[in-house]
Amino acid sequence: MERRTILFGGLTWKHEILIKGALEALGYRCEYLPTPDLRSFQIGKEYCNIGFCNPSYFTVGNLIKYLQGLEERGLSREEILKGYVFVTAGSCGPCRFGMYESEYRLALRNSGFEGFPVVTFQQSGDLDQGETYGIRMDLDFFVAILNAIVLADVVNELAYRIRPYEVRKGETDRVLKESMEYLYNLVKGKRPFRLGEGWKGVLKKAGLDGAVEFMGKLVDQTLGTYYTDGLKEVAKRFSTIEIDPLRVKPVVKIVGEFWAQTTEGDGNFNMFSFLEEEGAEVRVEPVSNWISFMIHKGKQKIYDRKGLKKGGKETPGHLMDLLHSYLDYWKIMLSLNLAEWVFKRQYSRCVEALGRVCDELKDQQELARMAHPFFHTRTDGGEGHLEVAKNIYYSTKGLAHMVLSLKPFGCMPSTQSDGAQIVVTSLYPDSIFLPIETSGEGEVNAHSRVQMALGEARVKAKEEFERVLRETGITIQDLREYIEKRPEMKDPLLSIPSYRGIAGRAASFARFVGERMGRTEDVAVGQYSSSNSLKEHPV
Repeated sequence: MERRTILFGGLTWKHEILIKGALEALGYRCEYLPTPDLRSFQIGKEYCNIGFCNPSYFTVGNLIKYLQGLEERGLSREEILKGYVFVTAGSCGPCRFGMYESEYRLALRNSGFEGFPVVTFQQSGDLDQGETYGIRMDLDFFVAILNAIVLADVVNELAYRIRPYEVRKGETDRVLKESMEYLYNLVKGKRPFRLGEGWKGVLKKAGLDGAVEFMGKLVDQTLGTYYTDGLKEVAKRFSTIEIDPLRVKPVVKIVGEFWAQTTEGDGNFNMFSFLEEEGAEVRVEPVSNWISFMIHKGKQKIYDRKGLKKGGKETPGHLMDLLHSYLDYWKIMLSLNLAEWVFKRQYSRCVEALGRVCDELKDQQELARMAHPFFHTRTDGGEGHLEVAKNIYYSTKGLAHMVLSLKPFGCMPSTQSDGAQIVVTSLYPDSIFLPIETSGEGEVNAHSRVQMALGEARVKAKEEFERVLRETGITIQDLREYIEKRPEMKDPLLSIPSYRGIAGRAASFARFVGERMGRTEDVAVGQYSSSNSLKEHPV
């Protein structure tokens, strides 16, 4: 079969450049699409059905715009159809995301690219989904992509945590670009673990080649230092950035629909850069939390169907039938638990390699318990109960001054979440929660609403900082003098504990310095449990 160029897109440029490297390491030729813009949205509306959500128009239109650009550069339609393939994630819905694949095909036909291949891999599928158009979706394929996502997540979060405090404007972006180029080459050079031909031949006779190779891949993934050593080099580069840790900035946590809370362009009104221009520190949502959520949902569904045959019928009363049913259950649960452990371990190792400045992955069981009284955790579609859970989590634990939920206009799952958020905000009146619906238009109105809510968040951040100064008896002048005598305090990777009820960097830094100066007693450090009691539910 003729070799095709794989096209993909939909995440941040940080994720996409590393996914490109991961696919190239497996021998594929690939390109990632540029960030969708308003022109992409307009093309999507032209060729798609009416009534589709924002991500549909932006992502479908972005693909068509790219293919039209290939034509403008001299490629014929036939060369495009035979030389390229688009790969994206599939879904069972029930939101309109589940219709992406059919919408891609319709829009491609309407725009004159009928027959252009679109390949989807199922988020709920296993780790070997066969081969299509020369793309082998096996264990090596998914592990390579997941490692690229984890690396991009932690470096992306680190950059967002440093940029608002940089002394020399633009230095964080410069280091970020250099670091992503370094990681791209690192990922591109990684080869999956494989048995040597000699060992493979010997073990194959005993039927053990597959199991031993799997164990080798598992050991390489969980104990190998290839990626963590690379991140330590990245950490050195970020450590060269000088910051001013005493800038009082409101911390804004981003939640919402997956695509809208991830993209960094016109698809969400360029909200992240807008927030930073308005003086906020943005806490972006890692893609890895979504993957962790999908594993949790998979375990939940398997648990709920324990003892049932496929199709939902009860197992016969025969002892052997019942035994086989439970053996299948434990086999699947063991696989999912192993996958979850390996994934979380890799994320934690990467966070540690960057100096533990970034957050660990959230405990999905804890998030489910928080959300269940307000949003049933068996409800499927979009991010399910996560929007509600994350608002409660960040608000009650004092980890953000404001929670901003970004979602497409008319997104059905997010609309359900908004209904539940009314109850949540009434129970936690001190929290600041703002839902914003995005579309191809309405940017001015959205920015205006965010500015008003951000004003309240600034007040909270300022009051928090002043409270810490009062409690420690330290003045800003004291802090400035302390920092000037100790240049290491301007290191963006300086490890500062998380304190109860303190979200801002400046306030946490003041508390930290106060402890070192002996001005205050030790207080509870690290992630803490909310004082608000939440009813336990079987989730």
